[in-house]
Amino acid sequence: MSQDRRDGGEFRLPIGRADIWQASRFLAVGVLNTAFGYVVFAAGILAGLPSGIALAIAMVIGVMFNFFTLGRLVFDSRDPTRLPRFVAVYALTYVVNLMLLRLVEGAGLGPLLAQLACLPVTVSLTFVLMRFLVFR
Repeated sequence: MSQDRRDGGEFRLPIGRADIWQASRFLAVGVLNTAFGYVVFAAGILAGLPSGIALAIAMVIGVMFNFFTLGRLVFDSRDPTRLPRFVAVYALTYVVNLMLLRLVEGAGLGPLLAQLACLPVTVSLTFVLMRFLVFR
């Protein structure tokens, strides 16, 4: 019988303390990174930029900041060769974020609240892709 099942036949994911600690660090560093990116996004909106342009600027500026904070503080990596995959994940995340942003704005929310509404999806997607594609 697989070790993923308990005596009662209950399925259990093989998640250890290290996985939980890493996810916790990702969330903590993610708060910092998200706040940084959101401030850049909001500054663009308040400066009169369209939401898509403000989002693109926030993503570009945030990528380098996030590469160092996530790499060092979450995944214990200082390997610069991971940067292309990191940027690719952010490009994909940007596209998903932009589609969600347009959808939520179309439902009647302004760009600042719409972007807040998109964060749970984009944060979750980013963690999974970073863990399994960039910092594996």
